[in-house]
Parts: sequence; structure tokens; C-alpha cells
Amino acid sequence: MENPDTETTRSPPPSPDQEPDAKKLKMSTTTTSDDEDTTTTTNIEGNTKKQRYKRRKVAIFFAYCGVGYQGMQKNPGAKTIEGDLEEALYHSGAVPEQDRNNPKRYDWARSARTDKGVSAVGQVVSGRFYVDPPGFIDRLNSNLSPQIRIFGYRRVTASFNAKKFCDRRRYVYLIPVFALDPNSHPNRETVMASLGSENELVKCLECSERGRKVVGVMGKRNYELRGSSFELGISSNNEDAGVDSLVSDEIGVSSKNGDANYLNSESTEEIKPENGDSGSNHVQDGISDSNAGSTDIVSSSPNAANATTGKEEKINSEENPAKRSNFFYGDNVKERFNRILKYYEGTHNFHNFTTRTKAEDPAARRFIVSFNANIIVTVEGMEFVKCEVVGQSFMLHQIRKMIGLAVAIMRNCAPESLIEKALQKDVNINVPTAPEVGLYLDECFFSSYNKKWKDSHEELSMKAYEQEAEDFKMKHIYTHIASTEHKEGVVALWLHSLNHRNYPDLRVVDDGNATNKISTDAENMVE
Repeated sequence: MENPDTETTRSPPPSPDQEPDAKKLKMSTTTTSDDEDTTTTTNIEGNTKKQRYKRRKVAIFFAYCGVGYQGMQKNPGAKTIEGDLEEALYHSGAVPEQDRNNPKRYDWARSARTDKGVSAVGQVVSGRFYVDPPGFIDRLNSNLSPQIRIFGYRRVTASFNAKKFCDRRRYVYLIPVFALDPNSHPNRETVMASLGSENELVKCLECSERGRKVVGVMGKRNYELRGSSFELGISSNNEDAGVDSLVSDEIGVSSKNGDANYLNSESTEEIKPENGDSGSNHVQDGISDSNAGSTDIVSSSPNAANATTGKEEKINSEENPAKRSNFFYGDNVKERFNRILKYYEGTHNFHNFTTRTKAEDPAARRFIVSFNANIIVTVEGMEFVKCEVVGQSFMLHQIRKMIGLAVAIMRNCAPESLIEKALQKDVNINVPTAPEVGLYLDECFFSSYNKKWKDSHEELSMKAYEQEAEDFKMKHIYTHIASTEHKEGVVALWLHSLNHRNYPDLRVVDDGNATNKISTDAENMVE
């Protein structure tokens, strides 16, 4: 038998398409997770004993809407999902007074750590709790806000850890269909480049108004002159004077006409509706009033499209009226988007898709099982593409950056070959980050654990809670994503930042002169 303490020859790394072996975890052979330190009490007569309830090692399944929270993980001074859940466990009697605010004492672990504003439908935490008497889930939910919903729990082995025993995680990002249309919400460079052509575009004034009124949506201000009427970059003498400065400085688009955006690419020519009524009538603020091709309709708002059309006519009444786009998520667009997402599958170095991990760090290598976008979801009259990604684990902002670059390519701001370059270890590229509002954790998987303990323990999965999870998702997460886009235009505003001034690395990079450092403009980029 080989001595584990001796040094052995390291085996070659797995190929990109081969899933790396999961880290072998020591699973206890103990099939019970009860506390052995139980106590009894005796009444005055001394002849009646009352046994206290035992702690049980359990996995808790729950969902939450991330709006208003600074992420899942507990952080001192910040409102987090974990902080609210720990308090609810204490007030529900699951955690004793002496263990309050000390999760290590009850073996606390989470399956996934979601970022600020990110939601979850199938989150799992584990620990040793007092789950008796019956009614534990109801007691827990009564101490939580409606944004957090506990579905149930399962008894697990004493050695179970929700983070270490989670094999894979599935995330979903809902991206509005209009975001994939190169002609929707164009930046100033694109508008200027289109002047005089057959595909002449109109400046998106509504997004300029939104950016001027919604503080902080556009990112940090580029300048601030205290004591001046131009503080925050908006002129107090002329309301309209702040629009152009906002578009060029806050959104970060350039007024120069020197950057080509590949508007005449082959993919743009392919985007044609099969007939006059099949495509969705996309308007300037990106709201589609057609549900053609949708497989999942959450709700419909018949007045939304009419109201939006009215805005469009009003916004563009001064100059040339904006042309309605016939863009829709048809077979050609779907095929191209899925082809782009497929570049991420396999084992790659994702150091360009996070902010805290260096290329040399082994943690930068991640395995993506699958990445596809085959389903259209209609929420409150707006169409979204459901992007599903399954992987072993993900780094900070990794999924949002993968989506960000894919959308930039779909909008012809960058070539497809840029993904392959971004996945190279020796190349540094500044990758756009998509807004957090459309991302949520869909499910955590425990395949290895379930296989080992299938004869003695219940399966750990969301099967028993599918309907509850679906109801919560539709009521809290999907409606929040749609309403946020309707009211604030988060994605629409972000689209204006996808240009070569903010992201010079999105240009075509010559194979012989691949950039090895982020440019100064990219470092000072304003999202």
C-alpha cells in the first residue's frame, strides 16, 4: 500500500473537456447525528423526568430574493441572508443561547456564497439544530421576512458539510432579449457611425434621462466640482445640457467616430423574422410586446407595450423617429448565442472572469459542465433568455463576467475569438460585468453523497420542493428582475457602457501581439 506521506509524481492535468476528479471527502461511517449530551429534568416530587430534545445534523433547503441584502455570507455591519437566518434559528429554538452568534459551535456550512443582490431558489445550509418538536419549518419561517422562504430539511450524516459535499451548482441568468440586439440601446459611437447609412440609429434619450435621475445606476461620477453648479456632472442652468455630458462621461461612451462595432457582421444579416408577425416588436427601451416563441409566460401586461410605444414616439418626435426592430430570439440567434456560451464549457483558467484570483493561482482553473440558453421566459410583458450554467464551483463575479462578454460579442462589440484569448493564462483582458439583478442560484447537487448513503438516508435534492420553489421564484425573483428593468432600466443602461472606450480590450487582438496588460483606460473604466 502506498504511503500517503511520501512524495509521488504528479499526474498530468486533465484535458479541458474532461471533468477533474472531485476531491475525495472523508465520509463518516456514523449514521446518526444526534447529540449524545442530552440532559433530563426532575419535578418537585422527584419521580417524573422530562427529556430534552436532541440536536440533529440536518440540511436545510430554502430560497431568497437578494434585493436589499449584501450577499449570502455573514458580514459584520452588513445586512446578509446568513445573518437573518442565524437569528431566525435562534428565535425558533434551533440554536441555544450559548451558541448564538457562534456558528462554528453548531457546524454551520453553506453550499454557495451568492454576491450582493443575487437571489437563490435552491440554496442549502447544514448544521446541528434542535428541530423538535414538530413545526420547526413553520417556526423558522415565522421569524423570517417574506423574502426568505424555508422549504424543508433532511437528516444527514454527522460528517456532512453543505459546502464540501456539494458536487455541482446550477445558476441561471435572465438576460432581456433586447440586450442581444446590436441595434437596441446603442452607445454614442454606434449612433455616430450609423449616420447617413441605411441602418441609421437614434440616440437613446430615455436611458440618458434614467441615468441622470437614478443616482448611482451609472456608476461613479468622473468628476465632482464642489461648490459649482456642475456638481455631479449636471448643469443646473440647462436640464438638457446634462444629457450629452452624462452619456459621454457617466456612461463612458465616446463622441469620436473612430471605432467600428462590427454592425455589418454576418450574424446581423441572419436576424430576420420568418414573417411579418412572428418577430417581437422591440422598441427603444427594450420591452417586447410579442410573446411569440415563449415557453414560460409568468404574467402579461397589455398596457406595457402601448405605454412604451408612446414613450418611443415622444422621445424621438424631435428628429427622425426610431425604427422598430424585428429582432427576436429565433433559431439563428439562439444557435449563435449557444455557440458563444459553449466556449466556456470544460476546464479553463478563468482569471480574467473574476477580480481577486491571479492567473497563477490554481483556484483560477474551474470546470464548467454545461452552459446553454434555450428557453424564453416572459415576465410582465418583457422577454428574457434563460441562461443556465452548471459547474463545480464559481468565483466572485465569474458568471456575470461570462455573460457580460457573451453579450458584448452578440452585440458585435467584440469577436468570438476573444473568449478563447480571455481563457488563456498569459493574457489579461478587462471583461465587462453584467448587472447582478438577473442572476440567481437555481440548485445545488449532492450526487456523490446521495449515492453513498442512499440505503440509510433520504436523498438531498429539490424534488420534494419543486412546486414551492417555482411559486417563490415567480412571485419574488422573476417579478423583481422584470420590474427593476421596467423602472430603472439596469440592463439597458449597462448596454451603453459596452464600447471600446470603456473596454479597449474588446477590440480585435492580433494573434502575434496579444495584450498582456490591462490598458490605462480600462483601469479607469466607469460601468
